[in-house]
Amino acid sequence: MKKNWLLLIILFSLSVTTGVYAQKKSKEDKELEKEWKKKLKDMDPLKLKALYDEKNALIQDKTDLNSRVVDLETQLSDKDAEISKVKAQLQENEKQLTDAKTAADKASKNSFGGPMSSNGVVFKVQVGAFKNKDLTKYFKNNKNFSGDVDSDGTKKYTLGFFGDYWEAENFKKYLREMGVKDAWIVAYKDGSRVELKEVLEGATTSNLPK
Repeated sequence: MKKNWLLLIILFSLSVTTGVYAQKKSKEDKELEKEWKKKLKDMDPLKLKALYDEKNALIQDKTDLNSRVVDLETQLSDKDAEISKVKAQLQENEKQLTDAKTAADKASKNSFGGPMSSNGVVFKVQVGAFKNKDLTKYFKNNKNFSGDVDSDGTKKYTLGFFGDYWEAENFKKYLREMGVKDAWIVAYKDGSRVELKEVLEGATTSNLPK
């Protein structure tokens, strides 16, 4: 009984619409309407409800997808901002390295009138130690930028070439002021790296580095 009432209501709605627009409909439209009226009359109301629910579900899916697209666009924008920040930091690091090289060249030239011999005791300022970063390509044409490789593959990079410990100490302080917090002095004797205390054994306690 309920099914019959539902069909009557649907047919009544269609008949009202037909009355309003009857004069505007073409012959093909009328035939198509007649065909769909018959299909609607023969259709199970539960199937009609299922189609209606499916339509609403598709609309909801579309809304969810649009929301997801907005979220992804926001995440992409955040990633772009993060990448820009990292690039800016890399540029700043490169600038600091260039400034440090320039300062080392100037300090070495002013103190010694040019590159020093590797014989005897010299001091350098270590600026980093890495296993996965190879900066050796920068050694070429940069006489004050050098490094060593440990047995475990750790690469230690140094700046400067000083015959006087306190010149190296002043340069270390300068680098730390620039933001190179891990800068510290290392010693070489006849071209080989040695313990700093080994070449400072003759210094008094007050003269030892802090």
